[in-house]
Amino acid sequence: MSITLPVFAIERHRLTTDGQGVTTLVGSYGCPLQCRYCFNPHAWNPSTLKVCNHMTPEQLYDRVKIDNLYFLATGGGVTFGGGESLLHAPFIAAFRQVCGPEWHLAVETSLHIPRQNLEQVLETVDEFIVDIKDMDETVYESYTGQPQSPVRENLRILSEAVSPEQVMIRVPRIPFYNTKDHIHSSLEQLREIGFTQTEVFDYFLKKQ
Repeated sequence: MSITLPVFAIERHRLTTDGQGVTTLVGSYGCPLQCRYCFNPHAWNPSTLKVCNHMTPEQLYDRVKIDNLYFLATGGGVTFGGGESLLHAPFIAAFRQVCGPEWHLAVETSLHIPRQNLEQVLETVDEFIVDIKDMDETVYESYTGQPQSPVRENLRILSEAVSPEQVMIRVPRIPFYNTKDHIHSSLEQLREIGFTQTEVFDYFLKKQ
């Protein structure tokens, strides 16, 4: 049976937010975290999921190849998001075999995944966009509901396996969870590990 990806969204012609150049964002179902301010609850909560198409690498390629010229002209390509994109590492590796080497492939990930999933795509993915939440273990567990240990291990693996230019780590300001001191400490720890590209941003809470 061919490997498939549970896709809930395909968004074309994106710029600046999901990797370099013109990108197509592919959102897939599944996430190990249950963040308190999750913006894509349909990525892990089946009751909120409206559409989920299981696609083979070949089927996804046929859907996104319409923008091949944009990808080649701008150095863009496909970004896998979620949920947690690297829960589907075998699919991403298979997709690279289908689309070839010219497209820029990126993943949006929390790195809260088994290490073998990360290792499977180290030679496949061009850019890792990491939403680290926070480097403080207490803040992390309180916000995500999960322990932080897999993330720290995967950060180490990533830092040793790819160039710092291939990794963008996003550190959010999370209302009621982390502080300026937490963010400063997170940035310092990330620099000590060897990461040079970081971005601090705000979580804007939806009005109830």
